[in-house]
Amino acid sequence: MKRNEAFDEVDARCVDTLRFLSVDMVQKADSGHPGLPLGAAPMAWVLWSRFLRHAPADPHWPDRDRFVLSAGHGSALLYSLLFLTGYDLSLDDLGQFRQWGSRTPGHPERSHTPGVEITTGPLGQGLSNAVGMAIAEAQLAARYNRTEHDVVDHRTFVVASDGDLMEGVASEAASLAGHLKLGKLVVLYDDNSVTLAAGTPITFSEDRAARFAAYGWHTETVDDGNDLAAIGAAIERACNERARPSLVLVRTHIGYGSPEQDSYKAHGSPLGEKDVVATKRTLGWPESPAFFVPEDARERAREAIDRGRRLVDEWKSRLHAYRVALPEEADELEQRLRGALPQRWDASIPSFAPDAKGIATRVAAGKVLNEIATHLPALTGGSADLDPSTHTALQGLGEFNPPPASPRSKQDTPNGPWSYAGRNIHFGVREHAMGAILNGLAAHGAMLPFGATFLAFSDYMRPPIRLAALMGLQVVYVFTHDSIVLGEDGPTHQPVEQIAGLRAVPGLNVIRPCDANETAVAWRVAIETRDRPTALVLTRQKVPVLDPSTVASADGLRRGAYVLKDFGRSDRTPPALILIATGSEVSLALQAAEKLAAERVAVRVVSMPCWELFEAQDGAYRESVLPRAVRARVAIEAASPMGWDRWVGDAGDVIGVDRFGASAPGNEVMRRYGFDVENVVERARRCLG
Repeated sequence: MKRNEAFDEVDARCVDTLRFLSVDMVQKADSGHPGLPLGAAPMAWVLWSRFLRHAPADPHWPDRDRFVLSAGHGSALLYSLLFLTGYDLSLDDLGQFRQWGSRTPGHPERSHTPGVEITTGPLGQGLSNAVGMAIAEAQLAARYNRTEHDVVDHRTFVVASDGDLMEGVASEAASLAGHLKLGKLVVLYDDNSVTLAAGTPITFSEDRAARFAAYGWHTETVDDGNDLAAIGAAIERACNERARPSLVLVRTHIGYGSPEQDSYKAHGSPLGEKDVVATKRTLGWPESPAFFVPEDARERAREAIDRGRRLVDEWKSRLHAYRVALPEEADELEQRLRGALPQRWDASIPSFAPDAKGIATRVAAGKVLNEIATHLPALTGGSADLDPSTHTALQGLGEFNPPPASPRSKQDTPNGPWSYAGRNIHFGVREHAMGAILNGLAAHGAMLPFGATFLAFSDYMRPPIRLAALMGLQVVYVFTHDSIVLGEDGPTHQPVEQIAGLRAVPGLNVIRPCDANETAVAWRVAIETRDRPTALVLTRQKVPVLDPSTVASADGLRRGAYVLKDFGRSDRTPPALILIATGSEVSLALQAAEKLAAERVAVRVVSMPCWELFEAQDGAYRESVLPRAVRARVAIEAASPMGWDRWVGDAGDVIGVDRFGASAPGNEVMRRYGFDVENVVERARRCLG
């Protein structure tokens, strides 16, 4: 079906089919949100039938347009679209909406339902994820496309709600998208003036079109959300605007046709049997059976299957021609699309010589990151305006930005020229948007994204971190300035509870390496771990580089925890005491162990950089590191002690931080908070009794 093909009565029936499949889903479940599908079905049908390039028989086709339902509470509409256009979803699946084990959960979940690109529901996240998807498309196109060889050419479409536009994360992301001139990003705004609790006049009276225009967006307004032709014309103009992202404001009516039309009561509750019947009568729809699908609507919608096959075949032909003309580039692109790592991607990762004065793990991580990036083109990312402090700039690999209009407009760019091929993404002071954009990059595919900020500011990123873990996305977070040793900047910048909070997220690996060589292994683990995100927690201050001739290999980090060194014991006798530490406190544990060993105490020092990796080991290995018979244990970490009881047991002790930090030189703060050899030794003696 062509974009300019006139809409007819069958299109109208397709719209109503989407409406009432959604209504029936919500009513059968006695749970859900019928208001958005009733109002937004027309714009969704226009987009999916005339503009969206997708392939129901091949949902993961790499050059498909991405569709993001940012207003994830309207999931019934998305499932109706997927079913009607021929994805692997049945009427029975629709009938199991929001039930245990169903393929149609209450909000869209990535990798759970065919055709769902990203998990949405927390408002603002989906729109911000879409910015990441648009960045991915632009970067891939700039790197791989050549004259007469466009193998990357797709758009990102979004349906967003009033609530999405209210959320601060969407404002951050929209501001960056406008600056970056992401012209292949199109957002359809379901402008129904109603939220869950009230009409928007009570909270949201700004001129949204003017706001987005100020961000640098192209805007279109459709006054009648039921006018399919007007919606199509507006989307057409948005698609033709290549220099700016587009916001299409479509004036709709929540709960259209129902007794609760234009009321907040239509937002998040089933209509009820009586009102379902009334709505069907108002819109001329059969009252029964439920889940009725007119045959002509089904046939029209299922045209997407053949259309999608043709699109995939055309793309495969283009890819074949590309491979003939540019075999090396094709190999690299196809490897990235598979999610495979290049051979010898880690060949130049440095090892660090023993050094008592040491190196900050943030600095070591930056060196490792830059070596990896030269061999791993999928690796891209940046920081929230903190590159000089987080050491996450990719040297010489370019800045992801539109090419400057003139040389005079080019700012100081030490990492290379501005272009969409640049791999350094400057997020600005926008941590929340950075987290959500990283998720969009990872979900798009062919990208391995990282983002950096101070550990204390990871709190700004917590919603997208949680969603990355929920989706199993490979995102790497680089969190530096990891403790009260930060010093003079004081308690606002000194993290205390953040590590415990990150460890509480299911499916997130939190790694706090003790020195430069553990840091190098931590980066290897983060790159190799494809099914979950990783947080690297790094020091601002220098820490000693341990001597591998006197302690165990840093490769033990792969198992989460390992015996770094045993003092004063033979292989046949268990230690009397175990000191467990992470990060900068590992060297403190070694110093304390030496003093205790001089007192003839058999001491084991365990480096435990990653609880999650250690938990994944078998029981025999865990017992070999932390034998249950040894009850005298002391954990040392300059962070909240929350959770450490699981590793030290009832008889153990934790030297942690249970209050906010203070502004003073870092070494002084650490001493005042008990992170010195004398206090560790004293606490260990108490455990020994």
